[in-house]
Amino acid sequence: MVSIAGWGHTKFGKLTDMSVEDMITAAGREALADAGIGAEAVDGIWVGHFNAGLVGDGFPSSLAMSIDPALRFKPATRLENACASGSAAVFAARQAILSVEARVALVIGVEKMTHLPTAEVAAALGHAAYQKEEAGLSFPGVFAMFAQAYFDRYGDHSRALARIAAKNHSNSVNNPLAQLQKPLDEAFCAEVSDRNPIIAAPLKKTDCSLVSDGAAALVLVADDMLGEVTKAARLRGVAQVNDIMPMSQRDLLAFEGPRRAIHRAYDRAGVTVSDIDVAEVHDCFTIAELLIYEAMGLAAHGHAADLLEGGVVHAGGRLPVNLSGGLKAKGHPVGATGVSMHALIARQVLGQADAMQHPGAELGLVFNMGGSGVANYASILEPVKA
Repeated sequence: MVSIAGWGHTKFGKLTDMSVEDMITAAGREALADAGIGAEAVDGIWVGHFNAGLVGDGFPSSLAMSIDPALRFKPATRLENACASGSAAVFAARQAILSVEARVALVIGVEKMTHLPTAEVAAALGHAAYQKEEAGLSFPGVFAMFAQAYFDRYGDHSRALARIAAKNHSNSVNNPLAQLQKPLDEAFCAEVSDRNPIIAAPLKKTDCSLVSDGAAALVLVADDMLGEVTKAARLRGVAQVNDIMPMSQRDLLAFEGPRRAIHRAYDRAGVTVSDIDVAEVHDCFTIAELLIYEAMGLAAHGHAADLLEGGVVHAGGRLPVNLSGGLKAKGHPVGATGVSMHALIARQVLGQADAMQHPGAELGLVFNMGGSGVANYASILEPVKA
């Protein structure tokens, strides 16, 4: 088995004075220090980074050598799987440990986005769509198609989407690393206004995640290293599922790739959704979080809004979702997102999430998604040493 023994995390937001290398260095150093493991013990480095023209750093993996001179000559690899690039790096490092090629792995996710105009960021992210049919369609446009399909089948759920946005902004107040650490009330999120315009009908500005800079890092260790670390959250069950890319060939509301990944992770961990205490999921748009509730098995198709009415997924509920503020308010520096999610759920199950802590959390779910439900990564984490 493989465990998370330490983490590092820059603030997410507009980090004008930090380059990709600066963010990699800051998060990586913090993770090694947090794990109490020297750079000389690291057997390999895995870097999640989407890029797609966002920056000129097309070869970021060896920038990690700046973390510590002892990392020179260590193997370093960049992983890319759209908005799930960070989880791709986590999973690749885990595999290296399971195959006994490594005992200690350093995983870093990073992205720099805010220096570009919004239109250029949207164009870069659009490279993660199926170019033969979807070229030129922005990701707000992509998820607007999911939302419209949901509304057509189950009725107008704009209020439920507003509740998700307001919930995640409320949660962000407790996360000092969040980009928008401020509440937005449900009424504001529900209404179209000058400050909350339609971006791609029916999605408004408050339904969309943020353009962000940031990095997160993890130290993963093999079980025979547990005696040498002070804390550890084990990856009890994980699953990756890639679906076909063309949206035209999928039932959008089945959300089959996410569903299969999450339930395969449950099976491998020997748990069900009723065992999960807390979750960080990929709310790139509020409609994505609504669909993920159903993919998790928390609600039947068309009934996810009931969870918001009943407070199930809110702070203090039975299974709070995105206590960090999620991509919606914490931020979404694409390559860093999956690594950040794993760090936050590790903190939850180890009782180290500070003001974000869900009392008694012992099993946590991470769900990170690339593209329109195409690259899907699910992890179940549990404490083994706190």
